Formats: sequence, structure tokens, C-alpha cells
Amino acid sequence: MKKSLLSLATIGTLIFVGCGSNSAQDTNTTNTTSSQKSKNQIKMVGSSTVYPFASAVAEELGATSGVPTPVVESTGTGGGMKMFCASKDAPDITNASRQMKAKEFAECEKNGITNITQAQIGYDGIVLAQDKSATPMKLTREQIFMAVAAKVPSKDGKSVIDNPYKNWNEIDASLPNKPIIVYGPPKSSGTRDSFEEMVVEHVVDKGYKDLYKANGLDKFKSIRTDGVYVESGENDNLIVQKLTKDKNAIGVFGYGFLEENSDKIIAAQVDGAAPTPATIAEGRYPISRSLFFYVKNDRRATVPAIDKYIDLFMSEKMIGERGNLKKLGLVPMSKDKLEAMIADVKAKKPLIAGELK
Repeated sequence: MKKSLLSLATIGTLIFVGCGSNSAQDTNTTNTTSSQKSKNQIKMVGSSTVYPFASAVAEELGATSGVPTPVVESTGTGGGMKMFCASKDAPDITNASRQMKAKEFAECEKNGITNITQAQIGYDGIVLAQDKSATPMKLTREQIFMAVAAKVPSKDGKSVIDNPYKNWNEIDASLPNKPIIVYGPPKSSGTRDSFEEMVVEHVVDKGYKDLYKANGLDKFKSIRTDGVYVESGENDNLIVQKLTKDKNAIGVFGYGFLEENSDKIIAAQVDGAAPTPATIAEGRYPISRSLFFYVKNDRRATVPAIDKYIDLFMSEKMIGERGNLKKLGLVPMSKDKLEAMIADVKAKKPLIAGELK
């Protein structure tokens, strides 16, 4: 009996040693493969609005091309630009819900990143949404401005004061008697940048420019910080969740999230227009903008997967008039504009500082 047990133990030891040897070899092979995969794995950051579109393309690439699925991180447009311009290496791509700023391009240049291509993927509208059980609001940009701006004109129009409005009907008697509570993106967000520019700055420039300038507030576009406008991070799905819990609240985010959650939320009209693919593409919806990604061309030579990703993203299959991303809320460009953009991206057309604000 003892001899049998000893024999079994010896055999077990030999098996264990043999397995250990194979495991080490497998580990080395796995490490090598992982290293190779890592070198060909795209890393991208940026806009929370573009994130669902970029992620869908990344998943399709990983499932169909044999290259590692790209890593996509939602950091907000501003945060993505900062990371993109900090290093010649990863991130390889940054997504943006506005055009790169001249000062961001200058930061890239300072760090030796000069060969960048801009790719427009389509259009988006910034929506003001509510829970679906609420009565849809009809707002003007001036009314939105009066609700969210840090400083507003006094009733007599002679001075600029800290925003006193707490209820919508205080702004206009035709609006509902309910508290103003707006969940929106933080300062790092491209959606926030666009919202400030196309609502707050627009209203000041069109109707109150001299008044604000006289009060030392040239180029004013500041959002109030007294708790009425609530910064809600870069995850727009969290804003949607908050709207379903707070029936009085309004959320500010990209049109794609409205499409994705149309069973839960509805959008307000702005200046008489509802956000739809047609009104956004034609510019009739007043808070519309273009969506982009930016790629480091020098990385395209060392990370071959980048060209595959770009070819897929810029294809009719993804962003064409009947493309897959339209179902996620992307508003497509015209066929002519798409073809011209594809040609520019394939040719690695360099971004020029003079084209930026």
C-alpha cells in the first residue's frame, strides 16, 4: 500500500514538473503575443458625445479584422486634447465634439506633434431633454441664456447682475412655474464649450454686447455656479438617469443620447425647431455642431491598426447616409462631403494652425 502511494506521488510530481515547464513556455509565448498586440492596439481618448460612435467602430474592427480591439476612453474633448498633445506616443487618436482650438494645436506643436489630420465624421445637436412624462418645453436661446448664464441683464436693462432666477416663470410668464434645474457637462467637455458659445455667447453678442462690454465682460459666456446648473461628469447616461428621477430637471447632452433613450426622455424645441437629423444637418436646429476625431499621422506608420480603424470609421458602412452609426444618433454628412473628407484623411492632409480659432 505504501509503495503504491509513493509511486503515485512520484508520478504526480513528474506531471507537476512537466506542466510547470509547459506553463512557463506558454507564459513566454503569451507575453510575446500580448506585447505584439499591445504595439498594434490603438488607444484613443476624448469626447463623451463621440464615444459611442468610436466604441462601435472599435468593436467592429476587433471582431472582423484580426487586430486588437482599440481602447476607447471617454475623457471629454478638452481632457482628450490635453492627453493627445502631451506625448508623441499614445493616445493615437482623440475624439472631439468641437474643432481643435489654436491653443491646443500650439501645445501639440510645443511637444513635437505637428503632423495631425482632422476627420469630420458627421453632425450632432445639443439637446435640452426632460423626462418623457413632462410637457415638452418650447424655449428660445434667450430664455435658456437667462436660465443658465452666470450674469444676466437687470430688468431695466441698465446693468449686469448675478443671475437671480430660480423658477422658469420668473424669466417669462409663459414658461412653467417650476424650478430651474439643469444637469449638464463639465468644463472639460466639448459639449459644454459648444453650448456656451452657441447659447450664452451668441445671446450676448446679438443683444447685449455693448452692455456687457461696458461692465468689463467682453466675450462673456460663463455658466452660473450657484447650484442651478449641476455639472454631471462626462457620462451622459448618468444625466439621463437623473432626468427620470427628477421630473422638473433638464439635461444637456448630444442628440445621440436622445435617440438612444427615446423611450425615457423628450427634447425641448429651441427657437421653434425640434432636434431631428434633418434640422441638425441643415442647420435649422440652432444648437448644432460638427463632430471630429484627430489622428497622429506619425503613429500610423508604427501602429498599422490605425489605418484599418480609420478606413472603417470613414466608410459608408459606418458614417454614410445609411450607415450603422446613424442608428446610434450620428447625423450623416452629404455624400459629396463624406467623399471629400475620406480623400483628405487617406491622404493624411495636415491640420494647419491658421484654420483654427
